[in-house]
Amino acid sequence: MTNLQHLAEQYLATWNETDPAARRKLIDTSWAEHASYTDPLVEATGRDAVDATVGAVQAQFPGLVFTLGPGGVDAHHRLARFTWELAPAGAAEPLVIGFDVLVADEDGRIAAVHGFLDKVPTT
Repeated sequence: MTNLQHLAEQYLATWNETDPAARRKLIDTSWAEHASYTDPLVEATGRDAVDATVGAVQAQFPGLVFTLGPGGVDAHHRLARFTWELAPAGAAEPLVIGFDVLVADEDGRIAAVHGFLDKVPTT
């Protein structure tokens, strides 16, 4: 397993961690201090903003789980790209599908994530 593979898995674990203290610990260990997260709906800079964004998404989609999409993590240098799916555990069809590009810093932490939403609920 490459470091970027592991970092992508830690990234998804952050989105799935519903205990605020445990989630913050993941963010503090896996994300750079001034990391950024950007997708079509939000721009968040810094660990506090990332934490607030993850908490808001969890409130909007309670009980749903993020999983790595088909194809796994494609990585080189300090870049990783991968698809993810959001669905109830065990569901046959995801509610949301996204594509993210993760940028690692020189210390192996998440410096930035650029997200795209490929499938979103219509209501």
